[in-house]
Order: sequence, then structure tokens, then C-alpha cells
Amino acid sequence: MNTFRHLLRCYPLTLICVALIWYLCLFVTMPETPMDDVPFIDKWTHLVMYGGTTSVMWWEYLRHHRQLTAWKLVLFAFVGPIVMSGCIELLQAYCTTTRAGEWLDFAANSLGVILGNGIGMLMWNIKRRKQAKAS
Repeated sequence: MNTFRHLLRCYPLTLICVALIWYLCLFVTMPETPMDDVPFIDKWTHLVMYGGTTSVMWWEYLRHHRQLTAWKLVLFAFVGPIVMSGCIELLQAYCTTTRAGEWLDFAANSLGVILGNGIGMLMWNIKRRKQAKAS
């Protein structure tokens, strides 16, 4: 129970983003919008959702840690979101009637995770520089 409390205290925005992704991907049928004419708009949406979530994850991690733990970041900010994306795509393909699992969605999600990790590394470099100036 302490681990769950720690996650709620340190990563509330990340948990909200993850819950929102699960909800939107499994339970919401997307309405028609004028943006539907934009090529690959749904792929851009996937990229932004996963890139944003990964960036938020890094931001919250950096707020609560002075040192980076590489294996934790690889596991939770890289592997975790990509595995989650794959699970969601499989669930959409085999467990829903209103959604379809697509390889291109998985690719857009993975690219979003990669870009989010790039943004996270930039945030880490900025934090490191600020700490170096303060010392």
C-alpha cells in the first residue's frame, strides 16, 4: 500500500494521463469533427497523447529525485508506455466492437514515447545545469 500511496503523491498527473488514455482508447467512440479531413489526424493524436504523458512522467520524476536511476526511467518511461500501448491495441482489436487495433497507432504511440523521452532528457539537462550554477 505504501507504493501506491507513493505513486499517488509523486505522480498524480502521470496517473491521470494514463487513466485518460485507457478510458479514451477503450470506452470512447470518437465523434466526427472537421479535423477528420487532416491526413493521419488520429496518429498525431496518439503521438501527442503518449509524448505528453511521457514528458509529464519525466517532469514528475525530476521533481522528486535529485539523481537519475537509469533502469527505472528505461522501465517506466520507455518500456512501460510502449507495452501499455501494445496491450491497448490488442484489447481494441480483440475485446471491443467499436475500436480497432492498428499497427500504425502502435507506431505513433511508440514515436510519442521516444519524443517524450527526448523532452525528458532535455528537462534533465536543464535541471542539471541549474544545479551546477547554484553550487
